[in-house]
Amino acid sequence: MGSNVKERMRSGKLYFCTDEELAREQLKCLDRLYDFNQTRPLEMEKRSALLKEILAEVGENCYVEPPLHANWGIHTHFGRNVYANFNLTLVDDTDIFVGDSVMFGPNVVVATAGHPIDPELRRKVAQFNVPVRIGSNVWIGAGAILLPGVTIGENSVIGAGSVVTHDIPPNVVAVGNPCRVLREISERDREYYYKNRKIDIR
Repeated sequence: MGSNVKERMRSGKLYFCTDEELAREQLKCLDRLYDFNQTRPLEMEKRSALLKEILAEVGENCYVEPPLHANWGIHTHFGRNVYANFNLTLVDDTDIFVGDSVMFGPNVVVATAGHPIDPELRRKVAQFNVPVRIGSNVWIGAGAILLPGVTIGENSVIGAGSVVTHDIPPNVVAVGNPCRVLREISERDREYYYKNRKIDIR
């Protein structure tokens, strides 16, 4: 694989993702991912060991419910206590940074890759990649999509089905398509966990 292709792949610049050596390297990653997705529910130790082979970094006490989908895996960095429900999709053609105590609902997509609008470049399979950063203690609701280059601030909640096209600040609830800040996390959230249901455990 030409070093130029790999450099462009991680730099945010356009490149053509038709390099044969790049494809062979990616297949090795996908092969390990296949093994992870074939594990049985009782094979927790095997699943944990495979996850550490697949991802760039995995902190303590992380759990990913299969199936997990990733373009590479080796560009994704998990902090501690990360939980991902089934069908997490990591389009990690460059880095995805996930902080501590992050929760992913089912069917979440985190995408670092994009393609130019110009049809001629797309016909040649041109692509660019921009890192995604998710702060600690973030909850990403079911079916949310995070697009290239976004940062989610710590403690924030992304509503189910949201499409995140720009940065979301810390300590907010954000929803919609495109995702917008609905409100800040408040004292009421420390008293009520859902509508008018009071928190009765600590």
